[in-house]
Amino acid sequence: MKNQNRRVVLERPWLLTLMIAGTIGALILVNSFSRTSSDSLLCSLSGAYTRPDHSDDSPAQTQLITILHYATSRVVPQQSLAEIRVSFDVLQSSSPCNLLVFGLGHDSLMWSSFNPKGNTLFLEEDPKWTQTVLKQAPDLRAHTVRYQTHLSEADQLLASYKSESACLPPDVSVRDNTACRLALTGLPNEVYDTEWDLIMIDAPRGYFPEAPGRMGAIFTAAVMARARKADGPTHVFLHDVNRRIEKVYAEEFLCRKNLVKAEGRLWHFAIPPASNHTITSAFC
Repeated sequence: MKNQNRRVVLERPWLLTLMIAGTIGALILVNSFSRTSSDSLLCSLSGAYTRPDHSDDSPAQTQLITILHYATSRVVPQQSLAEIRVSFDVLQSSSPCNLLVFGLGHDSLMWSSFNPKGNTLFLEEDPKWTQTVLKQAPDLRAHTVRYQTHLSEADQLLASYKSESACLPPDVSVRDNTACRLALTGLPNEVYDTEWDLIMIDAPRGYFPEAPGRMGAIFTAAVMARARKADGPTHVFLHDVNRRIEKVYAEEFLCRKNLVKAEGRLWHFAIPPASNHTITSAFC
């Protein structure tokens, strides 16, 4: 069934493009009539949202540029419409908020437009691809990052992390945690300094042995979510859960009990702050 759904998207890209353009158009109308910074109870009242320097830009202008992009491109987002809708629904109730996306691609303009007046940041492993995307969409905010792991190490890292206290709750952290190989310590300071309301993991590459794999991204998202100080959960969206490593790491660190929705190859987790957890050395 998954393959059939993917085939429909590929054979009829105009349908997905039309739906995305219509959705963004509806967002423009909603923002024009009812959207103010006080509308977001999840982000604004919690104090989690930090207004970026470019917040005075018109969200309607960004959304119109996005519509133009998808209306004139034959390339569509890699997620299916049903998968996109899962994240879209949460963003609708949360925006403006802090959205961190692992990966930069053909769908980046869409995610940015779904978070008008919000803080959306993309992390990409390939510097040349980053330049290509930003040349076409210069208003996107993106950083190139380096990963220190390889997919071929995934099983060994999963088997050994429990023997390293720096990787274990309740005191686990990410920034400067070089003792834990799963912690992404080379990210920009902005990533560590911001409390992210939504985290999407659709990168780095994880389909051949030499690829970085998403082990560190999943682990880091789990640690950041547990460290949340504001009320409410951190929403984590993990794509490509049809692959073994993504699924195994999600169950180990994001936890089945936090899984609120599964759609196609996407899992949506709502992870409560560690203050809501019983003190333990396990993630789940």
